[in-house]
Amino acid sequence: MIEKLKPKTQPVSKEQVWSAWKRVKQGGKGMGIDQVSISMIENNPRKYLYPLWNRLASGSYFPPAVKQVPIPKGEGKERMLGIPTILDRVAQEVIRAELEKIVEPLFHSSSFGYRPGKSAHDAVEQCAKNCWERWYVVDLDIKGFFENIDHGQMMAMLRKYTGQKHILLYSERWLNAPMTAQNGQQQTRDKGTPQGGVISPLFANIYLHEAFDRWMADTQPRIVFERYADDIVIHTRSIEQSNFILDKLKGRFKKYSLEVHPEKTRIVYCYRTARFFKENKNIPVSFDFLGFTFKPRLCEKSNGEKFWGFRPAISKKSEKRITGELRKMAIQRWMSYDIHGLANALAPKIRGWLYYYGKFRLSEMNRVFRLLNIRLARWARKKYKLRTYSKSYGWLKRIIRFYPNTFVHWQYGFTG
Repeated sequence: MIEKLKPKTQPVSKEQVWSAWKRVKQGGKGMGIDQVSISMIENNPRKYLYPLWNRLASGSYFPPAVKQVPIPKGEGKERMLGIPTILDRVAQEVIRAELEKIVEPLFHSSSFGYRPGKSAHDAVEQCAKNCWERWYVVDLDIKGFFENIDHGQMMAMLRKYTGQKHILLYSERWLNAPMTAQNGQQQTRDKGTPQGGVISPLFANIYLHEAFDRWMADTQPRIVFERYADDIVIHTRSIEQSNFILDKLKGRFKKYSLEVHPEKTRIVYCYRTARFFKENKNIPVSFDFLGFTFKPRLCEKSNGEKFWGFRPAISKKSEKRITGELRKMAIQRWMSYDIHGLANALAPKIRGWLYYYGKFRLSEMNRVFRLLNIRLARWARKKYKLRTYSKSYGWLKRIIRFYPNTFVHWQYGFTG
């Protein structure tokens, strides 16, 4: 049945929808409540994308409910992702691409999350530089940020930046889209934007640009910071300045229905010799940011001279997450693979870990890859029916010696 054409009242073109679809299909494959998959749309794009464009262009598009999915957060906790349908992701991408062009030039240079040309590595690098120059950090945590974005204030911000009616119309509908809980019941929402939505990161950046970035630039121009979505690190020169800015931010965030997490927000002393001396024995001397732990570490210059620095490396939480992933993968049961097939199957994962966490102090990843090698030895013991673990580990060491490029991490020297 062909959908009846509706009058085109909104400036959304077929080309925008098609471009948005091409970007969305490169991302997550998870289906929403309608159970329509990427492959179903690829096999018959006209059936799915033409009606979507027709509704967007006529103003008659209403987003379906967002599927609530729990994901592990660490330490036995979970956080809820909101998974829109794939077609709703395409619709969100159409508006996100338009809105980003308007607001992106206005964003603060120290905002790094979900922005073109900026990355988490850029944020970590700048953080390391600022830790060298300033001795204190406010490690700021906003309690339930995505769940507490005020819809009225969010829409007021959007109206401030654009008068495009279709952007405002659909943004409001996405903010108010219901959530389908795990028990199948639909829940209405009067605040928050679901993590997992295509447009949610941009909403978050706009919200914190108003609530935090602009306020810092206007009232505290000498204080530097890094922000990646709602992960914020503020650098100060004294404990007094740290307490001052933290107190001011508590009041500032209240105006935007946000709350500084009382337990997770900390003031940290980050002078490079804090390992040996700090003025207050109760103050922490390390903090985590974007999967890395910053703390005093012994560094070495190119000429071999050693010095103490306050540098990032893979955090214990990130290590624990990776080892948990390895445990779930149960490599020792992959009996259908030979050693080369196993290496090819694991290569994308290993490259991802090396690319992200190996950017700073690659050697700190030794514990992760030693565990991987132990699991490879267990695989060899079961595959080749070797009697003891020592024999299987000996077999692995011979493979490493004669074929050192088989696994990606061996190429980086993680052969122990």
